Amino acid sequence: MSVNKVILVGRLGKDPVLEMTPKGTALCKFSIATSEYYTKDGKREEETEWHNIELWGKPAELAEKYLKKGKMVYIEGRIKTDKWLDKQTGQNRYATKVVGKEMRFIDSRDGNQMNSNGDMSSAPEFPEPNRSNTQSRTNTNHDIPDFSNSSVNSGIREEEIPF
Repeated sequence: MSVNKVILVGRLGKDPVLEMTPKGTALCKFSIATSEYYTKDGKREEETEWHNIELWGKPAELAEKYLKKGKMVYIEGRIKTDKWLDKQTGQNRYATKVVGKEMRFIDSRDGNQMNSNGDMSSAPEFPEPNRSNTQSRTNTNHDIPDFSNSSVNSGIREEEIPF
């Protein structure tokens, strides 16, 4: 068994571009930025990562209609890497993107959001991390969550883990 699932919450870098396939299927492409913050030499630093997003069908049409540069969006989907041969250099080229299956508009004036089916619902809360207990953790790599006291049972037995 394998899993290819991505969840991103970020802001659009530019307005989405809508294309139609020859069979009439909508395809919308855009990029979103996600940022991580850390402290280096006593200064707060920001690291921004850009993600290419591709939506198909009704979600593509809704994205083109409602999303604009700077808007925050939730994307759930899968990673896909395209490969092609560069005819000028003869080398293989690669581009990685996220093919979205679910989209939620996070930015809205009334605190609601629209999902990729066009339904309105309450926007999820994305609380700021609790930084007050970071000093007491033994985990010095703040990119890796500390689940040592977690009571979550994933249902996966140790012998099922492939590594």
